[in-house]
Amino acid sequence: MYSAVTRNIVVEVEPFYLEDRSDPDEGRYVWGYRVTIDNRSDEFVQLLSRYWHITDGAGQVEEVHGPGVVGEKPELNPGDSYQYTSGCPLSTPSGIMVGHYTMRNARGEQFNIAIPAFSLDLPNARRVVN
Repeated sequence: MYSAVTRNIVVEVEPFYLEDRSDPDEGRYVWGYRVTIDNRSDEFVQLLSRYWHITDGAGQVEEVHGPGVVGEKPELNPGDSYQYTSGCPLSTPSGIMVGHYTMRNARGEQFNIAIPAFSLDLPNARRVVN
């Protein structure tokens, strides 16, 4: 589990390899990731958009921007949590994802909260530190 805290809003990410959707012989590796956003602040917030910076094992970068997450723009009162699951295909057996969500509070102020960097690695793969 990977975790980041911004303005008392906790973002936790749990990645997992989707073997049944992957085809290593064709250079297709697919991961799912479960995100939990926990509003530990004392203010209402709404998730407006997402930004992902995805780097595969060969160093190729893809940037993804879009409204909401999985078709939703969740609203979280103090103490609320929101969880969703999504996925990421890569052409290499490893990669790293990091990003942020743009949020808005009840006063209309927009701000970014960090999505922690997390590693996409094949289960039981030998890890090498460069």
